[in-house]
Amino acid sequence: MKNCAHGWLKTQNAGKLSELRDESKVEKMMQLPELKKNSVVVIAGPTASGKSALALEWAKEFNGVVINADSMQVYQGLRILSAAPGTEERQQAEHRLYEIYPPSQRGTVVDWLELAEAEIRNCWAEGKVPIVVGGTGLYLDNLINGTTPIPAVDAAVRAAVAQEAQAGAEALYARLQAEDAAAAEMLHPGDMTRIKRALEIRRQTGKSIAEWYRLPMVKKLPEAAFYVVKIIPAAEELDERCFRRFDKMIGAGAEQEVRRLLELNLDKNLPAMKMLGVPELSAFIEGECSFEDAVSAAKLHTRQYAKRQRTWFRNKLKADKIIDKIF
Repeated sequence: MKNCAHGWLKTQNAGKLSELRDESKVEKMMQLPELKKNSVVVIAGPTASGKSALALEWAKEFNGVVINADSMQVYQGLRILSAAPGTEERQQAEHRLYEIYPPSQRGTVVDWLELAEAEIRNCWAEGKVPIVVGGTGLYLDNLINGTTPIPAVDAAVRAAVAQEAQAGAEALYARLQAEDAAAAEMLHPGDMTRIKRALEIRRQTGKSIAEWYRLPMVKKLPEAAFYVVKIIPAAEELDERCFRRFDKMIGAGAEQEVRRLLELNLDKNLPAMKMLGVPELSAFIEGECSFEDAVSAAKLHTRQYAKRQRTWFRNKLKADKIIDKIF
């Protein structure tokens, strides 16, 4: 491993990795280059590819902080199904932006970008390496490449649109067609989340979201030097890992986690309620299917989601390094 000039990166123990992982695993881990001031390490890839494990190893090796970029791992009470780092991992290295919202809250890319920017700047000020890790491509793309300069939406505007959304996606889409035909043409009539967002922007700014999208992208961290690593394992290897991991989740108490969530009587359209495994296990708990069918459905949906992620990261995200095996 190389040390950075001015001691910004510190190799704490050259033999630590060999002690923690078998030789074949160590061989998969490439060395970090000499990072410059204001560097940000990004580790991306599909679910179950080993991103968090790699982030933890680098955080321990280089005085780093692991920063979450997974849209599901921001929710509290779902550590098992979201595969968020556990207590043992968090004791080995500092983790930030995990389990920050109650499941009743709707996290957004806008909110995450604000929080991520602040945490990255905090790391720089503390002389630590920010290691951003996750499988939410939208978050990572906006962090690295910038986002449209849309102003924040007032809570009152959001609340009003949310109230109207109670009538359903079809009714809300009709409202969007009346207020912003250009935005409506861009969206699917059933895409409630984006319909709501388009209405919020129109009412907040007086402009169509289509107009905002035509403006140049703005980077939250223009001075950042991103070093991007993506893990793109073979599809068969990833499928098998997804299936085994869900079995482990069941053994760790995923069903009980969902039972506690259902006791909150939350809106089924909330992101936390759509997390992989939640709808399927909810169906079993509510007597709509057998346990075996619920687990089979959850594994299938996880596999399909991982496949979409793998395709997106392989084709869309530019990287400095690519790992072709699960870490």
